[in-house]
Amino acid sequence: MKLLQEIVRHPGLNFQGRTLQRKAVRAIILKDRKLLMVYSAKKGDYKFPGGGLNSGETHRQALARELLEECGASISEIGLAFGKIIEYALPHEADYTVFKMTSYYYLCQVGAIFQEQQLEQYEAKLGFQPVWIDLDEALCANQAILSANHAESSAWVKRETFMLEQIKQKLFQDDYVRHL
Repeated sequence: MKLLQEIVRHPGLNFQGRTLQRKAVRAIILKDRKLLMVYSAKKGDYKFPGGGLNSGETHRQALARELLEECGASISEIGLAFGKIIEYALPHEADYTVFKMTSYYYLCQVGAIFQEQQLEQYEAKLGFQPVWIDLDEALCANQAILSANHAESSAWVKRETFMLEQIKQKLFQDDYVRHL
C-alpha cells in the first residue's frame, strides 16, 4: 500500500531505542459528496471509522468489527486500498522510546441499516457519533481545530485532516466519486 505521509507528533523522539508498533485500519465511506465519519461531540473533530487490529485479525475482520462498534454499520464491500499514514509519538509504555502507528485506509461500502453503537469507554466519553457529513464541512472543522492549536485536541486530528485533503484532491477533483 502506498505511503501517503509520515507524521512525527513529538519532536526529539529517540528512534534508536525500542519501537512499539501498532497497526490500524480505517474506512473511507462515500455517498455522493458525503462521508460516513465519527464525530466527537466533546472535541468537535471528525475521524474515519476504524481502529487497531487485534492479534490474529485480518484487515477485513478489523474493518468489519470497528465499523460495527463505532458506527453500528455492517460492511458490505471493501474496495481499493487508498493509502497508509505512519505516525510516530512518545509511548505510554516505559520500555519503549517510540510509538509507531501505521493506519491503512480502504474505500468501503456499508449496508443501509445501522444498529446501536458498541463504543469503548473512552469513545463514549468523547461522545462518538456516526454522521454523514460533507467533505468540506469535516475538513473545515478539523482545520479550525488544528489552527487553534488546541492542546486538548485528539491526537488523530492531524492525520485525519491530511486524509480528508487527500480524498478531496484525489477523488473529488476528477469526478471519481461518481464512479464508486
